[in-house]
Amino acid sequence: MTVPIRNSMPVPQPTREDRDIFGLSHPGKVRPENQDHFLVASLHKSMQVHQTSLPDDHLGPLHSPNRGYVFLVADGLGGRPGGRQASMTALRAIAEYVTQDMDLYADLQPELEPEFVAALQKSVERSHAVVREEGEREEGQRGMATTLTMVTVRWPRAFVIHVGDSRCYHLHNGLLQQVTKDQTMAQAMVDAGVFTQHTAEQSRLKHILYSALGGNQASPDVLTVDCHWDDVMLLCTDGLTKHVSDDQIREILFTGTSAEGMCRQLVDLALEGGGSDNVTVVVGRLKR
Repeated sequence: MTVPIRNSMPVPQPTREDRDIFGLSHPGKVRPENQDHFLVASLHKSMQVHQTSLPDDHLGPLHSPNRGYVFLVADGLGGRPGGRQASMTALRAIAEYVTQDMDLYADLQPELEPEFVAALQKSVERSHAVVREEGEREEGQRGMATTLTMVTVRWPRAFVIHVGDSRCYHLHNGLLQQVTKDQTMAQAMVDAGVFTQHTAEQSRLKHILYSALGGNQASPDVLTVDCHWDDVMLLCTDGLTKHVSDDQIREILFTGTSAEGMCRQLVDLALEGGGSDNVTVVVGRLKR
């Protein structure tokens, strides 16, 4: 089976055996609890049979091959109450929306991409509303908030929706790109030309978010990435990037031979660097 891309040249459709995906979360060495959460899911079309006179083996498989993948990481804001609950609530709300309210099974043609992206963005906006509602309803949880970085892969495209300062990285042809931009006050100063990137790294504003699910404002960034064979994609919370440089991340993603091995190496490096925060990583790669 082949899927046409924009240049109309056929690209082989990856099979299940071509995909290598793994996620890992660790509380770190300092925080009393892990307020990070992650989700890795494949998308399928299925039928649930309630009653039939047919023998079980007569119907055949009622679960389609996967139509894509969804990866998410969420980092509950530690300076607010209910950070762990916020990240859990955000992932649950998005999973419910994606499975119940989105058409994920039709072929995704280029002209339908804007509609598909709008639906993904709506899932994040709905998650923001649910986190706020739950914070208002639960005693002691008012003001709970979380970051969210979500990637939905429909070969040969990956759609990234991002709120906060968790990150998405993409390794292609040995080059590492930070796909997302941190939604922090320090980065806003860089964008405005007030701070240099070095100044921002040293600033206390580096960890102050202007956008978070459940917070006063949630402004999702929407990005798209072309997928290629041998690419590697990483989602991570800032517990990784506080202690592990982009050069170190690139080296592990470039030389790693399995998604699980890469995740464990990255978490180990964060812990060796101090482990001052919860650290969560999800790695997905296409292997020939």
